[in-house]
Amino acid sequence: MTPRQRVLAALNHQQPDRVPIDFGAHRSSGIAAIAYRKLRKALGFPERPIRVYDPIQQLAIIDEDVLQRFHVDAIELGRAFATDDRDWADWVLPDGSPCQMPAWALPEREPGEWVLRSKTSGRLLAKMPDGAIYFEQCYWPFLEDDDLDRLPEALAENMWCGIASPPGPLVAGPDGPRRLAEGAKALRATTDRAIVGLFGGNLLEVGQFLYRNDNFLMLLAADPDRANEFLDRLVEIHLANLEKYLAAVGPYIDVIVFGDDLGMQNGPQMSRAMYRELFMPRHARMWKRAKELADVKVMLHSCGGIRPLLPDLIEAGLDAVNPVQITCAGMDAAALKADLGDRITFWGGGCDTRFVLGKATADEIRQHVCRQVEILNRGGGFVFQQVHNVLADVPPENVIAMFDALR
Repeated sequence: MTPRQRVLAALNHQQPDRVPIDFGAHRSSGIAAIAYRKLRKALGFPERPIRVYDPIQQLAIIDEDVLQRFHVDAIELGRAFATDDRDWADWVLPDGSPCQMPAWALPEREPGEWVLRSKTSGRLLAKMPDGAIYFEQCYWPFLEDDDLDRLPEALAENMWCGIASPPGPLVAGPDGPRRLAEGAKALRATTDRAIVGLFGGNLLEVGQFLYRNDNFLMLLAADPDRANEFLDRLVEIHLANLEKYLAAVGPYIDVIVFGDDLGMQNGPQMSRAMYRELFMPRHARMWKRAKELADVKVMLHSCGGIRPLLPDLIEAGLDAVNPVQITCAGMDAAALKADLGDRITFWGGGCDTRFVLGKATADEIRQHVCRQVEILNRGGGFVFQQVHNVLADVPPENVIAMFDALR
């Protein structure tokens, strides 16, 4: 099988010739830039500029030699853009090693910290104090006044939506759809890997980005009428963006990724009844429209213990879920596979990143990975990725052991 055929077989619940592998095809299957520099050195690969794909989490763009070394079967659409050296600016990672940031998202230095500002208003959106290794949000547009007429502007004035990864502003403006389509078409012509398009379409999380977590959860519980009005307006914005996005890239991608971190360590952030009332119909509407616009599989990124919600997510039209956080309540891989494995693809759960990847021995990691793969790969419906990103302090030898176990 080609890499793309292998991934699509898994998504169609057919047994592929080997386990399909993802490393860096979306924002929770990648690797921190600090760890990536060490990984390249451990692999004996030549030094090259480490380019940070996601400025907030400081995730690296994984180079082709590493993708080949680990037999990776999927890549992210954004790597088709920001290919010119002028798109990048030099920066220094928190451990002092050099890297390059997208020129439009270059952090600014202030006493004792790095900051990221809005490119439209200049407002401070995120901070990274000295000693930290990622940015944290520090401004919530609806914290004091949720004027819903300002929702489009508010979306651009928060850390997660306002600090763009590639393609970023390279496809902005009236000529944006053409540029987006050209980049996607060119990438399709140069790879046989499955192409993953990151869309977003977050509902719960956008509310948390704008109101702050505590305030939005209280709004959902205390004022459902206002929450419904907010979510209705948000979905209309998402659907308008979805139409434009898939009109441009739909013919060239295989998977479209939506996001919403619905879970925590001990279960969902909300009751199943609240999910079914406020979120499920809106997810179903967006996911149905995506499949009407393009021949794509719909994947949701949702961290945490989401087992009680999975039947509803499947009913809403979901094809795959990541990162399958196996250490959370209800997320035992064997139980998930037995109960739901014929109805949804588990894109993740291949290696625990909380207790195993950063702390276990290489042999323990191999045993763990082999056990997870044996459980999840039967009959297809599984794409390997570690549970969320490889963090900065993970030894490179452990990353190598994880991927080599798949061989």
